[in-house]
Amino acid sequence: MKLLTYRHRGVETYGVAVDGGAIDAGRRLGGRYAGLRAVLAAGALDEVRSATAGQKPDAPLADIEFLPPIRDPGKLICVGLNYKTHVEETGNTEGPNPSIFVRFADSVVGHGQPLVKPRLSDKFDYEGELAVVIGRPAWRVSAADALGVVTGYACFNDGSVRDFQRHTSQWTPGKNFRASGAFGPWVVTADEIPDPTRLTLTTRLNGREMQRATTDLLIYTIPVIIAYVTSFTPLAPGDVIATGTPGGVGSRRTPPVWMGKGDEIEVEISSIGVLRNPIVEE
Repeated sequence: MKLLTYRHRGVETYGVAVDGGAIDAGRRLGGRYAGLRAVLAAGALDEVRSATAGQKPDAPLADIEFLPPIRDPGKLICVGLNYKTHVEETGNTEGPNPSIFVRFADSVVGHGQPLVKPRLSDKFDYEGELAVVIGRPAWRVSAADALGVVTGYACFNDGSVRDFQRHTSQWTPGKNFRASGAFGPWVVTADEIPDPTRLTLTTRLNGREMQRATTDLLIYTIPVIIAYVTSFTPLAPGDVIATGTPGGVGSRRTPPVWMGKGDEIEVEISSIGVLRNPIVEE
């Protein structure tokens, strides 16, 4: 299934994306769940599947406003420096453990919604990534069992304000400007992606390819990331992990390439889809 959260005719709901449009699962389930996070917390994906199976779409995808698939993740965790090409272009070295930072939910928008270049900086960069959505409570999970707590996968753009990111050794400011990142367009459930190492990630700026990598090149694999993260904090259904970006970011090009007003950025991942966002200025 392709699980999505969206707004149609002023009403926010969640459902399933199919070829003809979006099927409104929220309405069909009688409002029992406030959103996809609540569905996952209740272990109710089968209810969504049953309620939408064989149903006709309620709205064409062109008529809906996509929102982040998980509107209110309890934790939105990001991994830095997780492809060798990105480690090399930044002049860093691989460490024994993943580099972890966090984003706030209001720093992320959905597919088609504008990313906002802040007026405080002209160094607004893209980072195409694969996102993992947690579907079961997870605490001290072994790498061998880690994929069992994953409910699905999505595209992610870890939009970064580079000068603020480098103010100190802590990356939080540069990673959390309002509406600077994107997540979506939907979450493809794990049964449709049994092996997340067989995906191809491509980032395009105004149609020009800027990044391309296969997910088997992750330095810290998804199971390793989940095992490491759950060694220090529990994960809950609806939590999101962005797994890192490959080489080709704008800040490491000569000359640097920054996103600005009128640009369009796309993150495409095979078997998932395309996350596309226009850039506007604050």
